Amino acid sequence: MKYHIIAFFFGFIMDLFWGDPYWMPHPIRLIGGLVSRVEKKLRQEGEAKDPEQEKRRGVWLVVAVLGTTAGVSALALGTAYMFSPVAGCVVEAIMTYQILAAKCLKVESMKVYTCLKEKNLEKARKAVSMIVGRDTACLDEMGVAKAAIETVAENTSDGVIAPLIYTALGGPVLGFCYKAVNTMDSMVGYKNDKYLFFGRAAAKLDDVVNYLPARISAYGMIVSAGIFGKSYSISRAFQIYKRDRYNHASPNSAHTEAACAGALGIQLAGDASYFGKIVKKPYIGDPVRNVEIEDICRAGRLMYMTAWMMEILCLLLMFGIEICL
Repeated sequence: MKYHIIAFFFGFIMDLFWGDPYWMPHPIRLIGGLVSRVEKKLRQEGEAKDPEQEKRRGVWLVVAVLGTTAGVSALALGTAYMFSPVAGCVVEAIMTYQILAAKCLKVESMKVYTCLKEKNLEKARKAVSMIVGRDTACLDEMGVAKAAIETVAENTSDGVIAPLIYTALGGPVLGFCYKAVNTMDSMVGYKNDKYLFFGRAAAKLDDVVNYLPARISAYGMIVSAGIFGKSYSISRAFQIYKRDRYNHASPNSAHTEAACAGALGIQLAGDASYFGKIVKKPYIGDPVRNVEIEDICRAGRLMYMTAWMMEILCLLLMFGIEICL
């Protein structure tokens, strides 16, 4: 347990300082490649798609990807610990670092912020298109800023807090399994003609594994809003969270967005364009004031404070278990 605690702490610190260097191969990209290869094996181009058969194939995709991810990560970690406890701790810290995405989320959102500060709207649209799924070509300055804020808020849960929780509970093996579920959902969990049935297992599993982390993340954001002072409102964050936390097609996605919107006193979400079609969406939050470019930084601070709070809580829990054992 003590090596797990040390690795968990230093993995978190490495993510905050280094993020994801573009030159370094990342395990999540390998998982994405695995998802693509398994999908090609399970589905034939031009084949008539029977809904029940597609659902079964989707289940096999989940089983194959999770089994491979768990097996490879357990083998790497187990081999390192067999060599020596120190080697195992180092490898576990590196694996933990690769599971988390706080610094990456901040870096990508700050690229949008910098472009907007420079009054380069076209460059800002391109920067935000790298982190959102909606069409960005027609977004104005406020639309670009809102898209970046929403991404930071939503990914506070599935990019930072949920991986922290699962890695604390089950080490990097469970952490990478969570990331595999997240990756499958982002690749095949769409409600379109191609993936409506095939991606259902991945999408439902993603909903299940994010159920508690989304809510924990939201309450972490609410508490964080009470720490930072006058630019944030803890009472409004709680009020908007309770009111708007289900204003999304996903049962989990609006929780952190609602907490963030309430904390900042802005309105997020609403209608958006995807692949040239307007998708009607409810608003999240009240427009107490207009969205500002600086709100990207404010959302980032909420994300970082929430991450630190969860890191400390997880460490305290692990220390408690260590003492009891």
